[in-house]
Amino acid sequence: MEAVKENISSHKYFFLVGFSELGELRPFLFIPFSVMFVVSLFANSLLVYVIVSQRSLHSPMYILIASMACIDLSLPVFFVPHMLLSFLFDWRGISLGACLVQMYFVHLLGAFQSTLLLWMALDRYFAICTPLYYQEQMAFERFLKFVIPLFIRNMFVVLVVVSLAGKLPFCLRNVINHCFCEHMALVELACGSTIINSLVGLISVISVPVTDFFLITASYTVIFSSVLSSGKSSAKALHTCVTHIVVMTVSLTIVLTAFLSYRIRNGIPSAIRIFFSIMYLFFPSCFNPIIYGIRTTEIRQSGHPSGLRSQISEKSH
Repeated sequence: MEAVKENISSHKYFFLVGFSELGELRPFLFIPFSVMFVVSLFANSLLVYVIVSQRSLHSPMYILIASMACIDLSLPVFFVPHMLLSFLFDWRGISLGACLVQMYFVHLLGAFQSTLLLWMALDRYFAICTPLYYQEQMAFERFLKFVIPLFIRNMFVVLVVVSLAGKLPFCLRNVINHCFCEHMALVELACGSTIINSLVGLISVISVPVTDFFLITASYTVIFSSVLSSGKSSAKALHTCVTHIVVMTVSLTIVLTAFLSYRIRNGIPSAIRIFFSIMYLFFPSCFNPIIYGIRTTEIRQSGHPSGLRSQISEKSH
């Protein structure tokens, strides 16, 4: 690896050195992460194909699940290939421009993971609490009022975070102790004050994932209260809710673990922090399509070979 230059000018080229402490064992990380990458691509592609190809699945709930699969399909593409090449061929270099582009898309798509869970919670709220008005509320034009504000919020928040990071002078080191351009991993290399960046980063966490998870929790609280108070059997609807809650719980657990590992540095090896930082983005891309495919009966039946054969038979007639 090229020697790190120390000078007063701002670095425009960086080296991603995550897991360097593993030494000669580092290349072996290619195996588990490449397997996860293939699983993510295959499972999410299959889920999107099943939902798009089956007319019976062209309802708001399944369209949202397909949207989540598209996010989960796209997110790893922006950082996993470079990470795998780094493990296998020791290709660690990245320009500042490419680093900021990677940071923007990784954090933007990561933000939409939690936002999509919020839209799914709203879908279940309308389906269970106001079933007579479900089609009206989930009509494309009406649902846009929930989509557009959150879409703009995510775009704006991530753009501000990345723009502020790009304006920092990096005159100390050009070695990023991570496997992709994570925001704080880059900011901590700056030689100027980073108080604003840290504050904006904290505000972005509160305004996007934390806010989304509070609203999701409130939605499901109202849903379960409504079902219990009505005394009606809504097993199928609640089954879908439980699936969303499982996905949300797993995602939130990994996000909080990654967040706390960077705040509580004492006694936590850097490899552990980097691992959880990767997992909170990467693991949902593998986990979500599997859990939705297994727990959602309509998707499971449509994805079964007999279901696909019946669809082909119907089209031929």
